[in-house]
Amino acid sequence: MASAIPPQSSNASDPKADKAKAILSGAFEVFTTQGYAAASMARIAKAAGVSKPTLYSYFQDKEGLFIALVQQLLHKSTRTVGHLPAEAALSATPEAIMRQMATSFLTEAVNNKPFLTLMRLIIGESEKFPELAQAFVRELSKPMLERMSTYLGNHPQLHFSDPEIAARVFSGSMVHYLIVQEVMGGKELMPLECDRMVAGLIDIMMAGGHYEA
Repeated sequence: MASAIPPQSSNASDPKADKAKAILSGAFEVFTTQGYAAASMARIAKAAGVSKPTLYSYFQDKEGLFIALVQQLLHKSTRTVGHLPAEAALSATPEAIMRQMATSFLTEAVNNKPFLTLMRLIIGESEKFPELAQAFVRELSKPMLERMSTYLGNHPQLHFSDPEIAARVFSGSMVHYLIVQEVMGGKELMPLECDRMVAGLIDIMMAGGHYEA
């Protein structure tokens, strides 16, 4: 597995973090231009401007490096889901919470072009390298689903017969939107504004949850 990427220092540049950032940048270039199969640690080291021993001191293998890259690119797009309140007692309504989550996630993901490029790579390579798709599911879909299931199941004003299925509808709709509209070019053939997508999704969730004010 990949070594943890050291956090950035707030006052001064962290040489170790800078090196890890350079390695991930080189890895992104190699993975997206040459594909996962053709990518090698030697090519990644060259693109990153580091030696192979240095590369291996940060990341033990290609799969671990790829997973670290996924984690880095997903970090911004998943921070709203990661901070979803798990407690039932909340000051905001479920509608407001879910609307904020969906709007933030989709807006940030749509504007995260490297993330969308990585999604294309994962889809294209998933048959030959299922571990890539599994890494994506593990780092994005699974945490989102687990947090949403807990939230929807515990909120006293929501009454879903199966909170996990409801969470899959919520998270799956957003991922589907990204894949069809942004990754596969669907926005040119069947355009759908993000605001309209969010509004419709929230209406479905609130109706399915039998919300009690």
